[in-house]
Amino acid sequence: MALLTTNNPFMLGFDSLERMLDRAAKNSESYPPYNIEQIDPTHLQITIAVAGFGEEDLTIEVEDKQLVVRGQHVEDENASERQYLYRGIASRQFQRSFILAEGIEVLDAHLDNGLLHIDLEKNEPETKVRQIKISKKDTAKKIDKTTSEKQNK
Repeated sequence: MALLTTNNPFMLGFDSLERMLDRAAKNSESYPPYNIEQIDPTHLQITIAVAGFGEEDLTIEVEDKQLVVRGQHVEDENASERQYLYRGIASRQFQRSFILAEGIEVLDAHLDNGLLHIDLEKNEPETKVRQIKISKKDTAKKIDKTTSEKQNK
């Protein structure tokens, strides 16, 4: 994936985008299943199937423009006494990540009948226009030698 920004002169300063794409590529596991639904133009909802997980077993965090949902069962005190003849219900821990675009805010999360619903709001990012003044070479600001020496170290 290093070829995305390294060799493209139009992608200056997009190293963080490349890292996010790498994280998304690594997050290709299919457990637990989820849906992403657009409720209206500014409202999204992620629904994750977390049957068997309670509120105390789930954590939701936003880390560096990435929504991370983790599930880990708290050990039941009677679990060691149980003898299963067949065990088909998954009780494994999971981590599901979603990369959030600029302007996406997490509003709320609630658990309903084994489905975790996470509500998101999509705000239009502000467009900022700034004009850059062009100056002559001899009147342009020069970089202080001490600053450039610090950067070289």
